[in-house]
Amino acid sequence: MSRVKKGVNALKTRRNILKQTKGYRFGRSKKEKQAYEAIVHAGSYAFTHRRDKKSDFRKLWNIRINSGLSEFNISYSKFIDALKKKNISLNRKMLSEIAAEKPETFKRIVSKV
Repeated sequence: MSRVKKGVNALKTRRNILKQTKGYRFGRSKKEKQAYEAIVHAGSYAFTHRRDKKSDFRKLWNIRINSGLSEFNISYSKFIDALKKKNISLNRKMLSEIAAEKPETFKRIVSKV
């Protein structure tokens, strides 16, 4: 089998890694080893935070719904329970948008419950 020098592939790998870390500070954008480590960490944080984002938004929706319910003197948990018992299938995202942007519609939903 003939000998294969890996210069071209190594350069391509190095170039791609450094291209991904463009804008990073200090050695993380210049040195191959530090750049690779920075990419690995950034990827793991991105993966984790994509999942965290979902819970962050759910918390935001709950707060918006609760603030909309404050004028009706009903708690969030009792409201959600009543929605399920009445088979009104509006998710929290839609309820929060209605509570924030269309209070008169939200008032009608609360009165039905």
